[in-house]
Amino acid sequence: MHMEDQPAMSNFEKQTTAAGNAISPAAVAMTKCPPLFDRDTQAHVRVGFAEASETGDIPEIIGNDRGLYEGDLTGYFRALIFHATNLTRPYHNLRHMLHVTWLCYQAAEFYRDRLTQRQIRNLLIAALFHDFDHPGHPHPGADDPDGINIGRSIAALRRHIAPEDRPFLPGIEALIEATHYPYAVAGEQLDLSGQIIRDADLAQSLSPVWIQQVVIGLARERRVSPLEILKMQPAFLAALSFNTEWARERFPACIVTAKIAEAERLLALLEGGNL
Repeated sequence: MHMEDQPAMSNFEKQTTAAGNAISPAAVAMTKCPPLFDRDTQAHVRVGFAEASETGDIPEIIGNDRGLYEGDLTGYFRALIFHATNLTRPYHNLRHMLHVTWLCYQAAEFYRDRLTQRQIRNLLIAALFHDFDHPGHPHPGADDPDGINIGRSIAALRRHIAPEDRPFLPGIEALIEATHYPYAVAGEQLDLSGQIIRDADLAQSLSPVWIQQVVIGLARERRVSPLEILKMQPAFLAALSFNTEWARERFPACIVTAKIAEAERLLALLEGGNL
């Protein structure tokens, strides 16, 4: 068969076959996912993970092209790009902060009838800043390591807060605090916006590019081997519990099962021989 005669491969198929047969269990599990219901088109669509880099969503979100929230986020986006010190960290980097913002925007669309435009604006500001200036390394001996990181993010938010948003600063800070790990507040005690940002922050490991971002990135930040992080993934994924209906629909059990299968297969490959 000539190349031009081969059937076109979807983005989903490219993602799930990029590592060869090694992740075929994950690909099989994904095909068993029921279609999601798109509330905008009133149609069922295949489960997938369109990334912001493919869809160009970030400029639309920052510019508020759809009028989902008050104003736009241009000033905050500039602060992130020009002033954040962690853009190139292995895990807590620009990609992660924008990924969480992107997911929060999707959730805000899902809950547009329950969240006000002001609440959505606060949520997206918190998402952009939730890991601002993260040092990308552990804090040995600290009783509350992530408390240090959260403090850096909130300090940056206070430096860059716009005058029109200053009255809402305590609420935005509370949303950043919702990502504090280990969690100091149970999910059911958070308001809807707090549950959304926590779910969005958790979902990084379910992205198609999780190996580089999560396995390699977290290993470098924690100063351990990638294999050690990979070994933790099946148990972490099996224990995932989302707080919102949006996240449970966006990341159904079949997707989590597929990611566990992928992690276990990768572990089998990496531990299967001596190099």
